[in-house]
Amino acid sequence: MEANLLFCTPKKSTISIMAIYSVELSERAKKHLRKVPFYIVDKLDTWIDDVERRGLEEVRKIPGYHDEPLKGARVGQRSIRLSRAYRAIYEIKSDSSIEFVEVEEVSKHDY
Repeated sequence: MEANLLFCTPKKSTISIMAIYSVELSERAKKHLRKVPFYIVDKLDTWIDDVERRGLEEVRKIPGYHDEPLKGARVGQRSIRLSRAYRAIYEIKSDSSIEFVEVEEVSKHDY
């Protein structure tokens, strides 16, 4: 007698793995933002609004932000590109919120 086996693959969960919708700015990041051009602050505000509406997982898929993990001394942190010259560095905290630790200018000599 031959047994018919059905293999079912579980449906993809609709619950987000990274349901992060909260963004905070550290005092250091706020200080850095006072020194950068307005369009950089505006782009960061747009990114924060996107995360608070759509969630981090969806916003990471937007290629214009170039969201990427960092290496070396910054392992555990991620960055987004605000322009060719500016990056915003953030960490995901244990309470599932995002904290920007700094906004920095990057010259071509830094990479």
